Amino acid sequence: MHRPFRFLAHAAACAALVFCVAAPARDASNDEIDYAPSAEMMTIDLLVMRPLSLAGTVIGTAVFIVALPFNAITLNFADPARRLIVEPAKYTFTRKLGDLE
Repeated sequence: MHRPFRFLAHAAACAALVFCVAAPARDASNDEIDYAPSAEMMTIDLLVMRPLSLAGTVIGTAVFIVALPFNAITLNFADPARRLIVEPAKYTFTRKLGDLE
């Protein structure tokens, strides 16, 4: 008596697994997907990240100025300027609001 019940239970479980895998996913077009940042992300960016990145730009500029004599010895000005001034300034001023990447 338990043998047919056990067989049917196993068959039903296997069928459920097969049908779950075979079920087609909903076809979402790219027009329906909203890639815009949320209002919370924009607020965090405006009130926290932008001031911090502006402070990073100012501190990076100060560090670059202090390091200028050492950079003059090696004639390496482009890399420190790019890392300490340009990249923080771009992050602060040129990216879209709410884009934290």
